[in-house]
Amino acid sequence: MSRTEEPAATAPTPAEHFDVLVVGAGISGVDAAYHLKHQCPARSFVVLEGLESFGGTWLMHRYPGIRSDSDLYTFGYGFKPWTGAPIASANEILRYMGEVIDENDLVGHIRYDHRISTASWSSDDDLWTIEATHTGTGEELRFTAGFLWMCQGYYRHSEGYTPGWQGMDRFTGHIVHPQTWPDDLDYAGKTVIVIGSGATAATLVPAIAGRCGHVTVVQRSPTYFWSGANVNEVADMLRELEIPEEWIHEIVRRKNLNDQKVVAQLSFDEPELVKEELINGVRALLPEGYDVETHFTPRYRPWRQRIAYVPDGDLFAGISSGKASMVTDEIETFTEHGILLKSGEELTADIVITATGFNLSVLGDIDFTIDGRPLVFSDTVTYRGMMFTGVPNLAWVFGYFRASWTLRADLVCDFVCRLLHHMDELGVTRVTPALRDEDADMPILPWIDPENFNPGYLMRSMHLLPRRGDKPEWQHSQDYWTEKDLFPSADLDDRCLVFE
Repeated sequence: MSRTEEPAATAPTPAEHFDVLVVGAGISGVDAAYHLKHQCPARSFVVLEGLESFGGTWLMHRYPGIRSDSDLYTFGYGFKPWTGAPIASANEILRYMGEVIDENDLVGHIRYDHRISTASWSSDDDLWTIEATHTGTGEELRFTAGFLWMCQGYYRHSEGYTPGWQGMDRFTGHIVHPQTWPDDLDYAGKTVIVIGSGATAATLVPAIAGRCGHVTVVQRSPTYFWSGANVNEVADMLRELEIPEEWIHEIVRRKNLNDQKVVAQLSFDEPELVKEELINGVRALLPEGYDVETHFTPRYRPWRQRIAYVPDGDLFAGISSGKASMVTDEIETFTEHGILLKSGEELTADIVITATGFNLSVLGDIDFTIDGRPLVFSDTVTYRGMMFTGVPNLAWVFGYFRASWTLRADLVCDFVCRLLHHMDELGVTRVTPALRDEDADMPILPWIDPENFNPGYLMRSMHLLPRRGDKPEWQHSQDYWTEKDLFPSADLDDRCLVFE
């Protein structure tokens, strides 16, 4: 009589341990690595990145003209002078980040092609266990960490957001989203429609208009734009005086921040004045008699959505030359040869580019559990926009909407390093945000007030995000000018954080 052999038990993958595990090697992750290296030198850390190299957005996005829409004196790191033009291309930003990595000996701390699937917290061990797959070899990997630092950004890299318009399957041309731009897309001499008029469209249209037969931008409603020369006169003047680059960076950074503060405040205090100035700025760059009222006069007040910057007025130059045109209307359906608008007009195209935004990704689409229970982030309340009630030893970098992302990344990095040192001083291994007794009757509100800021990607995903309270400790503030003073002085022993 034969006996069936029982399969041998598979040994669990041995875990590699680090004091801190950083998720993502984009702008925020490299920032975190720099701060850990210099402010917490005794702590071991690793950065796990799902892509093949560093850069995040600036590596993943490869559509023509890809560039920053924030000036690099504020979008660049506070510790690393920026020496180029204020608005930079993706390649220039990647080169800058590469210098940060090389100059600070961060290469050995970053692991590429590591896609994380799960993150599990154990209160028995005070550890996070992270399961990952090496995308090149398929090897299953396991890491443990005392502290988990989420720096993965805020949108899903794998696909952009494209509304499901009727008839898209009938269109015989190409439909392309900028986030997944094909390397072999030939648009030379072609008739192109770009749907959307945000920062992506403002970047893409002038980059392709010269080679296309014609580009038509179809927008449901107008966007605010502002334009200026892609130079910084203060920086150029200081360089003529042979001022050190570190000083130039800090001086220009402070000036730009002050200018942004004035404009942001004015948009609340005198919204009609700011609106008029922005629209007049656009009108001055377009031919006399152009229908600015229809195509460039938004229905919302300035700064309820991000204001797109147009360096050197290149978008408006394309429109003025006749190579690009604006259509403000809604889409009824796709047709075989293009798009039928609700007005009854049909636009024909060889290529339709859907510059319609992205899908927000809550903490990298990783499956989180706390002591075996699935974590629902929308059930938590945020602590200062970087930690969450009931979630131990985890920080999240989420930047600003109205100011440069990196400004908040720098502040959060300093805060987390201070928090780690405070834990050492207390002799504890766990820190968990928790509402205090005095917070019991606090209103629990959506992540951000839609009357304050309401872009489509945020409105579509608000139900997935953590909640906020009506006190500064329990909000994700959009006010850099308050947080730059508040974060360094925040009392870590105000009982918002429970140390164990």
